[in-house]
Amino acid sequence: MTGHKLDPIAASQRLKNIVKRTPLEYNAGLSEKYECEVYLKREDLQIVRSYKLRGAYNMISQLSADELGHGIVCASAGNHAQGVAFSCNAMNTLGVIFMPEPTPRQKVKQTEMFGHGKVKIILVGDTFDDCLAEALAYTKAHNMTFIPPFDNERIIEGQGTVGVEILEDLPDVEAVIIPIGGGGLAAGVGEYLKAERPGILLAGVEPQGAPSMVKAMENHGPVTLKEIDRFVDGAAVKRIGALTYDICKNVLDDMLLVPEGKVCTTILKLYNEDAIVVEPAGALSVSALDFYKEKIKGKKVVCIISGGNNDIERMQEIKERSLLYEGLKHYFVVRFPQKPGSLKLFVTNVLGPDDDITRFEFIKKTNRESGPALVGIELKHASDYPLLMARMEEYRFEVKELNHDPTLFEYMV
Repeated sequence: MTGHKLDPIAASQRLKNIVKRTPLEYNAGLSEKYECEVYLKREDLQIVRSYKLRGAYNMISQLSADELGHGIVCASAGNHAQGVAFSCNAMNTLGVIFMPEPTPRQKVKQTEMFGHGKVKIILVGDTFDDCLAEALAYTKAHNMTFIPPFDNERIIEGQGTVGVEILEDLPDVEAVIIPIGGGGLAAGVGEYLKAERPGILLAGVEPQGAPSMVKAMENHGPVTLKEIDRFVDGAAVKRIGALTYDICKNVLDDMLLVPEGKVCTTILKLYNEDAIVVEPAGALSVSALDFYKEKIKGKKVVCIISGGNNDIERMQEIKERSLLYEGLKHYFVVRFPQKPGSLKLFVTNVLGPDDDITRFEFIKKTNRESGPALVGIELKHASDYPLLMARMEEYRFEVKELNHDPTLFEYMV
């Protein structure tokens, strides 16, 4: 135990008529692939499609009548906002919700819907950390109560009810993989499960582009990351919570980082193979299985699917990132030989039978087909790539591969 006064059992009673008890589903495909028993804790099926309602309601329901009368404020990338909005309606209190400007419109609309007229939404800043400062200033200026997304005992306690349900449904669980953004879920679930089953294996997983807990562990305390990849928006936090770090450092056995491209592959597989719609943060735990397969072999493993608020408009980007990660899509700057028919030669002789040009545009305006061009090629198998490059060399096409040059890739693609 860490010494924090958390009681997720009491929180479960507080929440029992508010939240949905989400299913813990055995997944046959993943179990066979990883030679273990894989169960998915389906928080994507929660009322607000994420676990965040648990912590939000647990805290808001314990506020005094005076505090509720003055109203509440929160800052959120989306899921916490929806949990707070739902709670505002349930507790009949007014809420002001600050969200980053890039927050998917789908999450903004959902927040408005769950608030039923009880919330005001203010979009500000590029990241969660940007809008947090604005929210705190607003809270102080208007004498309201701030509902933090993760770094608070009542929030952590509420998220810990996910662990209570897991242990009730699978008493002999041996390993749990937990996604981490600010760390509230990992802290709440981790502390409860470690206390009840000391031998359990607990692994936290973050997106590679936002490793705030990993860096905190390395630094022996929270640090603020200068830059983060915001793609896994539900877990893209520049600084982990002080309280969540203090708990997680004592209860987590491992920390894993998963590339954003791998997360995208997992999103597509869960949809295509299991008809499960997950947001990027919700796919983190299942994405980690590939990197953890030796440690989980033969065990009863739970992956927490933290949320399912995925905007359909993001699917093209998700597919693109997946193809790039899997080595199935490559971008080149191609300078064609200065001779007639070079483009035809490229299409008929350089491309393999299963290769497909998905993008072609001349970099400079020219009426000749011999000018340099940006070319995107999709392969059927990643193993076809060396053959493609060999044919380019054989036919003397001057090429620069962009996939491994982040600066050029971002500028040109």
